[in-house]
Amino acid sequence: MTERPPVTLARIAEMHAAGEQIVMVTAYDHPSARAAERAGVDMILVGDSAAQVVLGYDGTAPVSLDEMLMLARAVRRAVRTAFVVVDLPFGATELSDEQAVASSLRLVKEAGADAVKLEGGQPARLSRIRAIVAAGIPVVGHIGLTPQTATALGGLRAQGRTVDTALRVAQEALDVEAAGAIALVVEAVPAAVVAEIRGALGIPLIGIGAGAADGQVLVHHDLLGITAGRTARFVKQYAALGDAMAEGIATYATEVRAGEFPSAEHTYPVADDVLDQVRAHLAARGH
Repeated sequence: MTERPPVTLARIAEMHAAGEQIVMVTAYDHPSARAAERAGVDMILVGDSAAQVVLGYDGTAPVSLDEMLMLARAVRRAVRTAFVVVDLPFGATELSDEQAVASSLRLVKEAGADAVKLEGGQPARLSRIRAIVAAGIPVVGHIGLTPQTATALGGLRAQGRTVDTALRVAQEALDVEAAGAIALVVEAVPAAVVAEIRGALGIPLIGIGAGAADGQVLVHHDLLGITAGRTARFVKQYAALGDAMAEGIATYATEVRAGEFPSAEHTYPVADDVLDQVRAHLAARGH
């Protein structure tokens, strides 16, 4: 089987120009990245959603840059062809353009990120994008529902459903593109609004809960049925691995408690003379 060439910025632009859908999925460790790579996805996002689905935080805000670096390094070690994007976590860019560039440089140099992702389209965020791009690092924007600042948006709820918020999302899309982003994630925005925005952009628009776009992204744990509790409206579950994992572990526990595991097939044989020597050694010591 011929290995496909790496997905580059040029390839992403070609796909966009040709109208080919771009497939993006999150990954947070070596096994999930390896699965995404084997599946042939185009882009892998090491998302700050790892804060909740991997690290057990209540939201995305607590995850640190060092934690993102650890996760991204594990992902990078599994990836040969997909384009790896890493989230800039909350607190890694808020102080200044200089801080944003320094954080981005760490994600590229220490974790091998192909691009970084930055939430928001407000003036300060646009300044951060321009600074990071000027440092030679590709940036993927993220507008609509921005989980890092969801409190300011009234919670984890859809955006762009009123005139004011729809106009804000549309303007932010134009501004993020003008600031130099190579692609734009738009989350939880009505499909009809996204369709209008998409037609006005020259960069790929990756949707999540945003209807048809130039590509789609979903969280690894959500689409595979690993996430505990309720998932967002826009999630489609393609497998029920969470149930399968629990059932497998429960069966293992039952067999251990019943003395059924391990059986002979799960043990290593030993020659009789070796066993005789062990017995003699123990007996000589009074056992």
